[in-house]
Amino acid sequence: MLSQKFVELIEKNAEKLAKEWLKDVRTNVHTPTYHAFDEDRLYQRALNMYKNLGQWLNVQTPKEQTSRFYQKYGQDRCQEGFPLPELIYSFILFRRHLWLFILHSGFLDTAYELLRALELNNRVILFFDRALHSMALGYEECQKAKT
Repeated sequence: MLSQKFVELIEKNAEKLAKEWLKDVRTNVHTPTYHAFDEDRLYQRALNMYKNLGQWLNVQTPKEQTSRFYQKYGQDRCQEGFPLPELIYSFILFRRHLWLFILHSGFLDTAYELLRALELNNRVILFFDRALHSMALGYEECQKAKT
């Protein structure tokens, strides 16, 4: 797998990435609920996502496992009072910080490295598409249960 080097780099720098995401999500105009939410809990969630990115991107990880995890994630965030658009935007920020990190990593100097980054980009997009869909389904289940 060409992009494994980037996944390892991201996981190795998970703390830095989580801190940058946290700073952004707690000040971004599109995520006001995050501004007042417990900072340590938000940080731990981001840290876990970045640290476990390789597991989620691994083609051997069953789609159902990802789906179950993010459906529960959506249900839990609904219970905590996060609006769905803010959850989605928090994922947008998560992905954005991941790509800013890759772009500034200094590893995109050759055609081979660009190919690796493109492969990672494709895997990340697919993962986030599936995660967001599952999260929205879980959120919807929670909303239905509340009414």
